[in-house]
Amino acid sequence: MDIQPVAAPKPKEKLDLENAIYLDLTYGRVVIKLHPEMAPKTVARFKELVRQGFYDGLVWHRVIDGFMAQTGDPKGDGTGGSGQNINAEFNAGKHVRGALSMARSSNINSADSQFFIVLGDSPHLDGQYTYFGEVVSGMEFVDQIRKGDPRRNGSVPYPDHIVRMQVAADVDKTEQGNPNASGAAKAPKKAASKAKKGAPKSE
Repeated sequence: MDIQPVAAPKPKEKLDLENAIYLDLTYGRVVIKLHPEMAPKTVARFKELVRQGFYDGLVWHRVIDGFMAQTGDPKGDGTGGSGQNINAEFNAGKHVRGALSMARSSNINSADSQFFIVLGDSPHLDGQYTYFGEVVSGMEFVDQIRKGDPRRNGSVPYPDHIVRMQVAADVDKTEQGNPNASGAAKAPKKAASKAKKGAPKSE
């Protein structure tokens, strides 16, 4: 019996810090890899908003178990945005578990600041929404985001919030890759107050 040589493990791909996002939740840090080669305008605008601190404290207002978790609305009810639309950049990206994509209305060019993370493979979204990134670590924390009522289109009465989002290249080297250095377990006062203001009213 011939013994076949064991293939050497593939080296871990180095993350491009300028196109990576640290998304801090109360549960831990999520690392996102952006794909500017697939959606350049979307990625550029997304990073601009992240650097402005736009997403800090915003709630996950629509979360459907096994489907997706949506955020990015300062109003907290799915009707708000940054006030600047982004034209659709539909591409070959697949809406598999962990994919990052822009939310929009029936107008294909209505994407703004709202985005969602896919919780379960959703091929019916392919080519219909702008895919622009993927979760490369911390998906277990995304899974813990409080779910909404499917009978109310996933609306979450008491939603979780984003503690902080940062472009990885802007983060101090001692903190890069260290989820415990972010203080993710405690939201900044600014973020906490913003989350309360943006939360949808319970009925």
